[in-house]
Amino acid sequence: MPSITPPEPARSIVIAGQAVAYQLRRSQRRTIGLAIDHRGLRVGAPTRARIGDIEDLILEHGQWVLDKLAAWRDRPSVDRLEITDGTVIFALGEPLTVAITKLGRAHWQFGPGTIYLRPDAKHHAGQLLERALREKARAVFAERLAIYAPLLGVAMPALRLSAARTRWGSCNHRGDISLNWRLILMPLTVVDYVVAHELAHIREMNHSPRFWAVVEKLCPDWRHRRLELRQLARSLPRF
Repeated sequence: MPSITPPEPARSIVIAGQAVAYQLRRSQRRTIGLAIDHRGLRVGAPTRARIGDIEDLILEHGQWVLDKLAAWRDRPSVDRLEITDGTVIFALGEPLTVAITKLGRAHWQFGPGTIYLRPDAKHHAGQLLERALREKARAVFAERLAIYAPLLGVAMPALRLSAARTRWGSCNHRGDISLNWRLILMPLTVVDYVVAHELAHIREMNHSPRFWAVVEKLCPDWRHRRLELRQLARSLPRF
């Protein structure tokens, strides 16, 4: 995995009369890359790249940068979903109805098309639902990794759950994989795409054509599934 230096202090550049802050991170990459999310403009650059060349590229894509930053600012916030008896969410593409109960000892239990929650003074229904879905996510993700890892000829990786706001998965230099538990709220085909994506990084720790060829071996329609992931991510509920 290429070594990465800590991010430099925030910089600023003027694009079409607007001051735009950006965070620069250098590594042993070959090209300069731009990315925009809720944190703003982030720039990845080769270790020896000159600031002038970096900012020339930013200006070359200036309108794209301004448009993306505006889209993030105007992005509607997803309201927190109130979890009550009868609330319906989707898990792995199937409807899941919440049933609030006072019976039993377990705080949650899955049934056919239903999840039973038993809130108390210390745990409200939303907290219990998230904990139950995290538990389910870990089991499902481990199962999918066990299916796809042998197809790629790699060992079953260690699995961690994450709760990153915008990142759905990651793979470190040891081959350990992190998957966002909220993927459980998406169809299984989308989960499989992210699993394939992260497993492919064990072979290619980059996003080169070779990397995408590995992804395509595991997931031939990855382009469609990636688009579906991006579309669904905009409306995932928060508990």
